[in-house]
Order: sequence, then structure tokens, then C-alpha cells
Amino acid sequence: MLDQYVKKILNSHVYDVAIETPLEQAASLSRRLGNRILIKREDLQPVFSFKLRGAYNKMAGLAPEQKNCGVITASAGNHAQGVAMAAQRMGIPSLIVMPKTTPRIKVEAVRSLGGEIELHGNTYDDAYDRAKVLANERGMTFVHPYDDPDVIAGQGTVAFEILKQYSKPIHAIFVPVGGGGLLAGVASYVKYLRPEIKIIAVEPEDAPCFHAAMQAGKRVLLDQVGIFADGVAVRQIGKEPFRVAQHNVDEVLLVSTDEICAAIKDIFDDTRSIAEPAGALGVAGIKKYLSQNPMQDQTLVAIDSGANINFDRLRHVAERAEIGEQREALLCATIDEKPGSFRTFCDVIGTRGITEFNYRYADPKQAHIFVGVQLQKGSDKTELLKKLDTLRYPVVDLTENEMAKLHIRYMVGGRSEQVTDERLFRFEFPERPGALLRFLNRLGGRWNISLFHYRNHGAAYGRILVGIQVPAQDNTAFDSFLEEVGYPYCEESDNPAYRLFLK
Repeated sequence: MLDQYVKKILNSHVYDVAIETPLEQAASLSRRLGNRILIKREDLQPVFSFKLRGAYNKMAGLAPEQKNCGVITASAGNHAQGVAMAAQRMGIPSLIVMPKTTPRIKVEAVRSLGGEIELHGNTYDDAYDRAKVLANERGMTFVHPYDDPDVIAGQGTVAFEILKQYSKPIHAIFVPVGGGGLLAGVASYVKYLRPEIKIIAVEPEDAPCFHAAMQAGKRVLLDQVGIFADGVAVRQIGKEPFRVAQHNVDEVLLVSTDEICAAIKDIFDDTRSIAEPAGALGVAGIKKYLSQNPMQDQTLVAIDSGANINFDRLRHVAERAEIGEQREALLCATIDEKPGSFRTFCDVIGTRGITEFNYRYADPKQAHIFVGVQLQKGSDKTELLKKLDTLRYPVVDLTENEMAKLHIRYMVGGRSEQVTDERLFRFEFPERPGALLRFLNRLGGRWNISLFHYRNHGAAYGRILVGIQVPAQDNTAFDSFLEEVGYPYCEESDNPAYRLFLK
């Protein structure tokens, strides 16, 4: 099986349009981690992503009559641009079906490459179903983003270049995983020629489609996936990629949003380029792998798969990078409500910088403060918490509390003793006109909204925190409403950050 893919990779046509991207050493990260860290710069492709390779290789193999009829695909991002550019270069028609929630920057990028666009549905699955219908109606060839041997072979040329560019020993190559086309292509080529090199797949914790498949021994359809790393937000790994990868991947690592943000900053520090969240998965995986497997003077390669990130999302990345690098802790501390108590607390913090402080008077005896503290090293937080405990400061560590990081830090002090029967929920709303109105219409006049917080992070979905007054006798009807409205949600009524600052 592997030799067949190696032949397809060596005979691929990607260099008619793609470039051989550099394999660069991340000097600063290498010094910090005590190993040689190399980054494969697929963000430097003409469409700022490796996806161009697979799309062009698939289309180059089409028969003349297929080219005359044109190609069609469904995509909300990098694959769409790859297909559009390949079609433009080959002089054939292309139609890209994109969800209505696709950010404008990506729609305009496809349009600038000459692709015809149809916006349909709110999810990739909606767009995919529509594209398949249009393919049959118009006689166009569907170019799958990852579940196609020719696409996989095109992506496999990334591995061909890595082994050509660095002939010395390599301990492991870290590959971002969404649908699995890149992983299958890299694994098939490397394991055939250099089987001693480990292939490590890296996925977000909230989009672990390959990890779930490996655990189950078969492909698994996830109920939902997180959308921060939108380039790999896939509910099920492709059939052919899984067939290839399941026997040729050594390990699967899951990384958090904060770890991804820290990796984006690492890449920027070394290259002065900004990776998209999916593009930074390889570096995040290397850091996690070395924390679990300490070693020195080894060579590890991360594939930076793309740089198609909305500018508006950078504020979110910057906020979370320090936490992901374990350079900041978010704490709730209880101090005496009297003059000088905060100064005394700062004396305990010592030389550590305070990055954030939120407080509002609520009680004549005690004050709950939300505080961000700069950390000097990984163990610094443990030492700080121990010191605060010794001095009898009640402290809750909120550093890993998602609701606290997304919402509470901006809402401290929003209490009301008059609110009763309040339940708290986090929702993901699609970023499109009418989404909030749809929610309010379904809610009707049955229950009162007692709290609402929303902040746009430049993604396809907005994160919203809602407090709703629901009497106990209405809980069954309210649960039915939650299922009816259809938005992903998580109840946070028992979250300690809610009890300390809002309830």
C-alpha cells in the first residue's frame, strides 16, 4: 500500500503551481526546548496553505472532457482557495460552495482567484450536500478536501520535501489533523522511506476526530467540534486517510486552545509570521510531546500548515498566549474589605507583575478579586498558591476555567440580589444576521433573560454567556427549548467563577 502512494507522490504535478517551501530552524524555540526545532513553512504557499498541493494534483489528472465541465468543491477556507487557484491556472471553470457563515475575507479571497461562489447553509455539511447535488446537475467533478488518493498524494509532497531538505536523523514529524489528507500523505511517504521517524498527529482537544477513531478502531462521527482551529474543525476523519494513517501514525496528541495560542506566538517570535490556529498545531504538539518525553539534542519537525487567519482573531490569540505558555495565572482571591488590603495582597505577590485586576464592592467584610499574575517559570504558580494558602488567603485557580477566561474577566461585579431561579449557559451562535433574533423568538416571553455577555473573536461563531430565570417547575420545558433552538451550549450554573462573581 505505501509503495503505491510513494509512486503517486513522486509522480505528482504539484510544482506546476505550488512552491517548494523552506524548512527553517526556529532558533529561539530550539534554545528554549533544548532540541532542534524545524518548521516546514507551508504558510508560504501562494494561497498561504498546503491545500493547493492536493487540489492541483487531483485536477491535473482529470480527463479533457472533465476539465471542460469544470470542478466543484465545498469548503469554508484553505481548500476553496486551493481549488480556485488551481482552476485559474489550468483555465477551467470552478464552483465553490461555502457556508453562509464563512468570514468575508475567505469569500473574497476565492472570488479574487476567479472562482464562482455559492453561499449555502450554515455548516460545512450543508455546503457539502449542496455541492454534491450541483456536481450531478452540472456534470462537474467534485474535488474532495481530503478523502481522495490523488489529493492525499499531493499533500504527501510535503514529506518528500522534508526528507530531501534534511537528510540527518529526525526524531519525529508533527502533523496537524483535520480530515486527514496531509497526515496520510506524510505518513505513507515517511514510513516507507524512513520508518524510524515517528509520525505524531496533533489535534485540538475540542476537535479530536482522529483520536476518537484510533481509540474506537474505526471512524467516529463527533457530535460537535470546536471552531477555534477552524482549519481542522472536522467531525469525522476521511475514510481513505484513516485507512492509511491508522497503521502508520505513532501517536496522537491533543492540545488546548491556550497551547495553540502560545504556539502561534512561538512561531511569530522566530519567523515574524502569523500562523492560523490549525497551522500552529505542530509546534503546540512538539512542546507537549517534550513535556511528556524529556530529551535533548533531537530534531523535531512541525508542519506549519497555513496562515489564513482573520485579523480580528489576533486579540483573542494574544489574550490566551501567555496562559498557554504558563506565563500568566488567573486567580480569584478573597481579601478583607478594608483600606490597604489590596496593597497587602500585592506584597504577597512580590515581584510578579499583575496583568489584570477586577473588583467591585459587594460586601462590607470581604471582597472577591479577579487577578491576573505574571509567572516566571512553570512551577511559579504552584509556589504562589502555596504561599497564599499559608497566609490564609482563600484562592480559586481559574487559569484553566474556560468561562472565566472568555466572559467572567469582563463582567466582574455584575451581581443582583433580586435575581432568582437563574440558570447560566454558554452558547455558540453562528455569526450571521438574525441568529440572536431567532434565539429570542424561540425563547418568547416564557423566561426572563437576567444576564447576557457577548464578545466577537472574529470566528464563524460567537461565544455568548446568558443567564435565564427558570423556575424549578419549568426545567423540563426549558430543556426542550434548548434542544429546539439547536445552538451548541454548555450549562455553567455550577461553575465556581459564576458563584464568586455573578450570582
